[in-house]
Amino acid sequence: MDIKDILERLSRGELEASQAELLIKKKPFTDLGYATIDDQRWIRNGVSEVIYAEGKSTEQIAGIIDRMKENGQNNILITRLSEEKALAVRDRKADKIKDFQYFADGRTAVIGDFAPADGIGKITVVTAGTSDIPVAKEAVITAKFLGNEVMEIYDVGVSGLHRLLARADDLMSSKVVITIAGMEGALASVIGGLVSCPVIAVPTSIGYGASFNGLAALLSMLNSCANGISVVNIDNGYGAAYQASLINHIR
Repeated sequence: MDIKDILERLSRGELEASQAELLIKKKPFTDLGYATIDDQRWIRNGVSEVIYAEGKSTEQIAGIIDRMKENGQNNILITRLSEEKALAVRDRKADKIKDFQYFADGRTAVIGDFAPADGIGKITVVTAGTSDIPVAKEAVITAKFLGNEVMEIYDVGVSGLHRLLARADDLMSSKVVITIAGMEGALASVIGGLVSCPVIAVPTSIGYGASFNGLAALLSMLNSCANGISVVNIDNGYGAAYQASLINHIR
């Protein structure tokens, strides 16, 4: 029961004011002991809580899913979910979850439906290399889950700039471009100099020793001289897609 249901029941005389007050006070979160679920995040932010699976046990993930569904959240996004845990959760919840989709290449899972693509334009996800695709796939699934049309362009890094320029029309017609690169992270600056839309740069931990697990790419992106670039944390495809979705839904 959400706040609207409580108020409608109150107006129909099915609840007393004191009962409605108690229900609203209890509603904001659910304390499971190992997790405190934010039941009203969708009211404040427009998007319900997402499960970050890394570091959580199968039992904890399953318990959070149960409580979310009990509280009326039928569409759930799970990020950083290993294939082993995904199979365990799916098998454990087989009697309750009929619509569990796992995307191994992005370590993400979706329970329920993807939102209809109702953004004002398209989000384009671009990687410098094939090795950056796992981070890109997390961004792609997140953006689609949040109701966006997504285009994917892979392996067009600066070591072969002609590959990127061949997709210039696609880039320039985007509402937001998520640029994902490891090594020296130069791709974000190049794309920033080509497009008129916001560019969200995602440094990845891909690269040899002096890349410092993505720190070199992060610093390069933060120091970009191109305009219109924002930067999220290393390997944070989810964060980039969330920000891109907010931009793509501004009317």
